[in-house]
Amino acid sequence: MTENRTEYLFRKKQDLVDYSLYLVTDRSFCPPDKFLYQIKQAVLGGVTVVQLREKDASSLEFYNYAIEISKLLKNTVGANGRKIPFLINDRLDIALAVDCDGLHVGQEDLPADVCRRLLGKDKILGVSVGSVEEAVKAEKDGADYLGVVTFKTGTKPEAVEVSLDIFKEIRAAVSIPIVAIGGINAETLPLLSGTEIDGVAVVSAIMGSVDSLVAARELKNLFEKL
Repeated sequence: MTENRTEYLFRKKQDLVDYSLYLVTDRSFCPPDKFLYQIKQAVLGGVTVVQLREKDASSLEFYNYAIEISKLLKNTVGANGRKIPFLINDRLDIALAVDCDGLHVGQEDLPADVCRRLLGKDKILGVSVGSVEEAVKAEKDGADYLGVVTFKTGTKPEAVEVSLDIFKEIRAAVSIPIVAIGGINAETLPLLSGTEIDGVAVVSAIMGSVDSLVAARELKNLFEKL
């Protein structure tokens, strides 16, 4: 089988990871009783990866959310007909505790090579990068995909926005998939035309939507037009 960036090997299950519409959770955008519902409807609408990122949750809360989402995704088939990979943000301990599909880390978290060693070779590892140098190092250290901040966002105010020119330089420097992160919605997504990205990561445009199924479907359609 020949691989390309849009069909990158999900080694654990010998399946293919579709990064096209990557949901990052934030329960602050929806009522507590709608949290899991928003995620499930988004998956049915076209979300292809789910990452649990709840920065203000206690360790126990984070663990409990991870268990609930893991169960939900195991019992839900995505709109693409595939199992939806479940990743944990930052918390390697919880990723290991719930045996999820992988981990996403930033430049201030545990180093990627350490995460890869502790996760093992069969888990997905994503790394946020903001420069060509960081991107090349992340790939060398075992990252399966990269997250690159493209627009300023309130959910990650500390992140440095990467210009589209640098974005394209990162694309040329690495062979692994790239997911655009930050400020992605129906208005900003089309601005990424020409960047050869493999997916977009979305928070509020789905978690804060009135109908997450419809919102996910619209974003997926916009991404496919790129």
